[in-house]
Amino acid sequence: MAVHAASGVGRRERKKLETRERIRAAAAELFTRHGYGAATMRQIADRAHVGLGTLFNYAQDKRDLVFLIFNEELNAMTDVALAAPRAGDPLLEQLIAVFRVHYRWLGAKPALARILLQELTFYSSGKQAATFHGIRKRLIDGIEALVRSRKMPGREDPELLARHIFFVYSASLRWWIAAPRPDPAKGVAELRRLLRLVVK
Repeated sequence: MAVHAASGVGRRERKKLETRERIRAAAAELFTRHGYGAATMRQIADRAHVGLGTLFNYAQDKRDLVFLIFNEELNAMTDVALAAPRAGDPLLEQLIAVFRVHYRWLGAKPALARILLQELTFYSSGKQAATFHGIRKRLIDGIEALVRSRKMPGREDPELLARHIFFVYSASLRWWIAAPRPDPAKGVAELRRLLRLVVK
């Protein structure tokens, strides 16, 4: 009997994951095709073959859907980014190694990336918010660890420096993604120039 219960739970979890993936794919497709403003929750539910009530179980609004689309990949990309710096490299090169991962990833999907960066402002509530903020904190903590490893006595607090570096990166990313055809290499080159000023 326990075996049957366990397999039932497994099936339910599988079904939830399949539903979630259908919703993610539908939202990504409709946001890309029609734009964030034009796509509706009902259209997304219909495209994902779920009821509107089911859709609201996964995301409370369209903004939440943006983060449902991105959080899983963003989490994985953050793992890759934080593993990218090489020990012994100068701080600037280590920072560029981290951020280059995100430029390349977002450069492959500029239309969706623009929506993500637009909807980030004041994103503090929603079913996906805590997950996103956890991912962002991991990235900033990783930057702070790089700054701390340089042992720069007499300078600003590493936590504050890490946030400053993150703010420079965030603003640079938005500037870059606004271009009609954002080129990751050019974006990273511009970010390098900005971060060189910070590192100096």
